[in-house]
Amino acid sequence: MPPDYSGQNLQGRSFKGQDLTGANFSKADIRGADFTNATLKDADFSGAKAGLQRRWIIGLLIAALLMSALSGFFSIFIGILLTYIFDHQNSENFIIGVVSLVMVAVFCIVTIRKGVIAGAGAGAGAVAGAGAIAVAIAVAIAGTVAGTVAGAFAGAFAAAGAFAFAGAVVVALVVAGSIALALVVVVAGSIAGSVAGAFAGTVSFAGAVAGAFAIAVAGVFVIFNAYIGWRSFKGDERDPWIRSFAIAFAATGGTSFRGADLTDADFTGATLKNTDFRNANLTRTRFYEAEKLDFARPGNTILSNPAVLNLLITLNGRNKSYIGANLRGANLIGADLKEANLKDADIIEATFQGANLEWANLTLTQAVGTNFTKAHITGACVEAWNIESTTILDHVDCRFVYLLEYPKPETDDRERRPSSGEFQPGEFTKLFEEVLNTVDLIFRDGINWQAFINAFKKVQVENGDTELAIQSIENKGDGVVVVKVAVPDNADKEKIHSDFTQNYQLALAAVEEKYKAELQAKNNEIVIYRQQSAEMTEIVKLLAKKPINVQVDNKVENKNMTNDSSRKVEIGSIGGDFNASGQALNLGEISGTVTNTINELPSAPEPDKPGIKELLTQLKIAIESDTDLKPKDKEKALKQVKALAEAAQNPQEKQDLADTAITMLKGVVSNLPTAAKLVEECGKLLPIISGFLGLG
Repeated sequence: MPPDYSGQNLQGRSFKGQDLTGANFSKADIRGADFTNATLKDADFSGAKAGLQRRWIIGLLIAALLMSALSGFFSIFIGILLTYIFDHQNSENFIIGVVSLVMVAVFCIVTIRKGVIAGAGAGAGAVAGAGAIAVAIAVAIAGTVAGTVAGAFAGAFAAAGAFAFAGAVVVALVVAGSIALALVVVVAGSIAGSVAGAFAGTVSFAGAVAGAFAIAVAGVFVIFNAYIGWRSFKGDERDPWIRSFAIAFAATGGTSFRGADLTDADFTGATLKNTDFRNANLTRTRFYEAEKLDFARPGNTILSNPAVLNLLITLNGRNKSYIGANLRGANLIGADLKEANLKDADIIEATFQGANLEWANLTLTQAVGTNFTKAHITGACVEAWNIESTTILDHVDCRFVYLLEYPKPETDDRERRPSSGEFQPGEFTKLFEEVLNTVDLIFRDGINWQAFINAFKKVQVENGDTELAIQSIENKGDGVVVVKVAVPDNADKEKIHSDFTQNYQLALAAVEEKYKAELQAKNNEIVIYRQQSAEMTEIVKLLAKKPINVQVDNKVENKNMTNDSSRKVEIGSIGGDFNASGQALNLGEISGTVTNTINELPSAPEPDKPGIKELLTQLKIAIESDTDLKPKDKEKALKQVKALAEAAQNPQEKQDLADTAITMLKGVVSNLPTAAKLVEECGKLLPIISGFLGLG
């Protein structure tokens, strides 16, 4: 029976590496507890209190106090440097004041606009410019050098002070949990640092005005640093590293789930500030209404994305954008995602049980192993979403869906399913049953078919000769092509998808290198041809000076026009042969060759049941008569029909040839309009031909 720790005080306890599957920690005090590398599947942490123990809170507040004191120390020194601007009797001191003022001003302006790091860089670049200004004013080389050095110190103090104080503010706010207490700590520290800086500098201010000015500058700089710290605490994108550093620092000594397996664990209503989730397995972990989770250390988990973190806590994603978001394993039971944009999001192994996904955009989502039980999906767009047998679509509430994100050109057709009316209970699931055992291969810049075939065969070998068959090829427009590959029920679809992606990229690179080499060779041939053409010009000039004798021989020959190669006009010349035969003649020759190859096959024994010979003849006629197919594509398609006819002569030994030909034909057809007659014919004939050739 799983252990029950509900309501207990477990502060500082170590559960490191233990198997606590199903354990009950509800409403327990787990501050400072160590669950590193523990197995906590199905564990209940609802209402639990995680974070820092009191002694760690005190220690971290002292650290924040010291950081703010350091910032105050730097601030008073900046004020002291700026007071030199009032010393008009000493040109060197005056230059120090001017350069320091320019440096600090540039740093502050750029920091407000772009962040501390950008401000430090801009301030450093301003030192040289400030030195030049000082030279023009005082014409004192020694003073310029001193001013430049002083400016560098001023910039360094400003940057260090800003980081120290901003970090102190964020640490104090994260640890203390009270704005008032955090302000007391950082203000007290900065005042103490300023006083210490004044004494350490042993400065005798040149009059009351200069002294007041130095103190005022220090005060202004403290307020400036407090502003930087506050906006970092609120998650401002200009200085995210300050907040990340402070949260990581504040999580020291807090509750640790580092490397723990929290699959299906429940943190509903738990307090989770100063908690370490680095490298934890958060598959379907429940964070609904968890408190202070944004002050936890997320590492590389899905909690690192603020938008996703907010969704996990509130379950409210209505009309929000999660394009390309990492939602792998997210627990979104009952979430409101109506009209949300989840295009290209990774929702593998996530759960959307009972969630509202009406009118959501699920285009290109990766939904392998995703649970949609009782989800509401009416009006959603499911174009090219990747689902398979582990995707759960039980009892889905759906009246209709769309298969296209955008309408077809010059229409409002988004391929609604069903085309009219509404799904009856269970029909939505039935519609997608045929694609549950498929892997979708999505190509966004078209397909190189040579690389595709090489990768496809390699994936079959790498996966133990798993039976893979191309189910469909869809041209989505804008260069996007989706190839659906049918796989067995027990196939590792994620591995197949990953293997193919990797092998396709390798094969594509190899093909491109080959093309580059061929192109270079062709360029070399062109250079040689041009050189030889120049030589031929000289020969022609010489021959033109000589008499020409013409001999005409007439010969009469009988030739079979089906295979008459004399119809080609070939021009032989130095540097290569150029074929000037027309496309129509080429198609005629290929058509005749295909006919001869098909005629070598036996006819069907029963006239009313066409065999492979009759089917290939129908396919050949459909290709030749199609008006949407370009002559070049017709030539390619007819060559594949010839390959199928050759494979039909010995199907057992030539399955690879047949498989490649079928794939190439589908690729040619994929570029045609869906209403093209050839598309319909291929959709009807190719599956039957595949069956005759033993391809499934």
